[in-house]
Amino acid sequence: MYSYFKGTVESLDADTAVIEAGGVGYEFACSRATLSKLALGKQAKLYAHLNITQDQAISLYGFHSLEERTMFRRLIGVSRIGPKLALAALSVLSPDDIALAVLTDNAAAFDGVPGMGRKTGARVILELKGKVEGTAIGAKQAAADDAGDAGLRREAIEALVALGYDGAVAGRAVAGLENCSRVEDMILQALRVLDKK
Repeated sequence: MYSYFKGTVESLDADTAVIEAGGVGYEFACSRATLSKLALGKQAKLYAHLNITQDQAISLYGFHSLEERTMFRRLIGVSRIGPKLALAALSVLSPDDIALAVLTDNAAAFDGVPGMGRKTGARVILELKGKVEGTAIGAKQAAADDAGDAGLRREAIEALVALGYDGAVAGRAVAGLENCSRVEDMILQALRVLDKK
């Protein structure tokens, strides 16, 4: 129904923003990533998602990019994932992080999302398989799969998580590496990348 809203940022809260457009103030629930890109009194453009619940409550969700809105819509399509949990996931993980977690079967990437444990993360991965290949991360992972590298990357991520690294951080570190012939080499390269941060 609504594609986007463009107007002045009238107020910012911990999880909402009010945008005045055409003399009307629209309240959007937003991820922390989106809120960080907004400034009071400045012009902003938010891509919108209108949600109507079974009890007829209407909510607007706003996103700074089409990629974020697309991932939000994919997440709410997963069974037992509502808009609030999807927004919580996008407050902790970028759309690329979520796509990478799905492509590498990395349920640990969702550990930092409030209200989403490994079981829910595993359900997200299961239900979004095949739906994130069109992303830039999906194309990169497909290239890794073609090179026979996907299994090594999954093992490297699992090893880094076992060493105590956050699942999303481990996934990002491994995704940025060149192809390796041994998982041990990939883990060592990822550890070097993580030590520099």
